[in-house]
Amino acid sequence: MISVEDAMQQIKRGTDEILVESELEQKLKKRKPLNIKAGFDPTAPDLHLGHTVLINKMRQFQELGHHIMFLIGDFTGMIGDPSGKSATRPALTPEQIQQNAETYQQQVFKILDPDTTEICFNSTWHGPKSSADMIRLASRHTVARMLERDDFSKRYKSNQPISIHEFLYPLVQGWDSVEMKADVELGGTDQKFNLLVGRELMKAEGMEPQITLTMPILEGLDGVQKMSKSLNNYIGVDDVPSDMFGKIMSISDDLMWRYFELLSFRPMAEIDGLQNEVKQGKNPRDVKFLLAEELITRFHDAKSAQKAQQDFIDRFAKGVIPDDIPEASITLEGPIIGVAAMLKQAGLTSSTSESFRMIKQGAVKLDGEKVEDKGLMIDKGQVVVAQVGKRKFARISLT
Repeated sequence: MISVEDAMQQIKRGTDEILVESELEQKLKKRKPLNIKAGFDPTAPDLHLGHTVLINKMRQFQELGHHIMFLIGDFTGMIGDPSGKSATRPALTPEQIQQNAETYQQQVFKILDPDTTEICFNSTWHGPKSSADMIRLASRHTVARMLERDDFSKRYKSNQPISIHEFLYPLVQGWDSVEMKADVELGGTDQKFNLLVGRELMKAEGMEPQITLTMPILEGLDGVQKMSKSLNNYIGVDDVPSDMFGKIMSISDDLMWRYFELLSFRPMAEIDGLQNEVKQGKNPRDVKFLLAEELITRFHDAKSAQKAQQDFIDRFAKGVIPDDIPEASITLEGPIIGVAAMLKQAGLTSSTSESFRMIKQGAVKLDGEKVEDKGLMIDKGQVVVAQVGKRKFARISLT
């Protein structure tokens, strides 16, 4: 049987904060399966790798012998989670919620063991509540405490509207923990306030309060913003293998290690060993291959992962320019154009500053040759094949 110390080491991997760590150790020493809760509002039909940071942590608890309670917030989804929002978030219809919830269940079992995972819906206990019940729940918290939340506080000070129903969200999420008798609740760092409300409500009900464990928010492919479909910097759980492989290979060498820590199931000792190999001269591309292979095998299968890697090598690593690259035509106002502006106007970068950054990283090629001079000028009348990163190409005509 694994020791409490070893279990804590596994649990703490990649975590941002555990409140309260000593209480978790005491729970583990009882040698009883704990109720591990994590809630997901089905606000979009598909999950991306950012969502799986929490699900991976649930799997770790599952492998340690604990009871996983995957909560689909079909009730809270109709309120709309205000966490981190600068404006009121539109609620979804019951039909949208139900459709998205079905796809969530299909996707999470690519990580979790379905035989030892309990799927819960919070409409089960919130749906039958009367308006009087909801008013009683609302009496458990004050407006002053709600305004301690950073996002609410900023919106209030800047005269941005806060709807009354948004104050109900943390209370409803917190009450879920009471109903589920949660021992540990997982959430992103942006969920800390909501998780602590659950802890307080459990205390008020005379229950042993849950431990709150927060996980960091995973950066997207740009390495700056959180992974998000709206920012188009995401890797979807249901992405086809070739797209998933290409996206993983496009992340920076530095970001790769954060993805390894939060997304890989490899032991940290093995990951540390890979880091040392890179420091000693191993090509980081080859290490990134291992990450891509592991994730595609998880969400598809090993054969698909191997084919995606070979296709990537044939198409990109060998310097082969694809035949079906998009065409772009740029009309110049003068006789020349700077390479950074050309990449932006061709849609290969979002701004000239991104163009400069990609050139600095050695990620820009013209006609197969790496661009090292960010001040390079291209003459009117030329046709050049431009490449940014591993996956972006365009045949650009300068007229």
